[in-house]
Amino acid sequence: MSLGKLANCSRCDALFVQAVRDICPKCYQQVEQEYELCARFLRKRENRGSNIYQVSEATGVSVKQITKFIKEGRISIAGNPHLGYPCERCGSLIHTGNLCDTCIDSLKHDITQDLEVMRRLDEEKNPGNSTAAYRGKRNTDE
Repeated sequence: MSLGKLANCSRCDALFVQAVRDICPKCYQQVEQEYELCARFLRKRENRGSNIYQVSEATGVSVKQITKFIKEGRISIAGNPHLGYPCERCGSLIHTGNLCDTCIDSLKHDITQDLEVMRRLDEEKNPGNSTAAYRGKRNTDE
């Protein structure tokens, strides 16, 4: 049976025995208090239309921590239609994943272009090995 290992807290860098969480017991208590503040704020009917920045301003909890609560499923966006978290690339509010649809499409486009450039460079280096060069040859036996 393992009792845990020594680790540094990811929030305060304090040394603690890590069993389950990556934060020390003191920080865990702070996170739980922050969660209660957010949950209490969002339970009020007049606050259900708040976005993540308004929740952060009203509770003093960081946007990063509220995002973590949402991603963990501790704060539901179902009852809070305007509550989302920032896209990791452009900052627009999203409800699932890490990137908005626009950034996903942009990354797909960039990857497609990069693959095309790599394919063309490969064809230039090895013209005899590519299928495009093979298809371009005519049968001289006809």
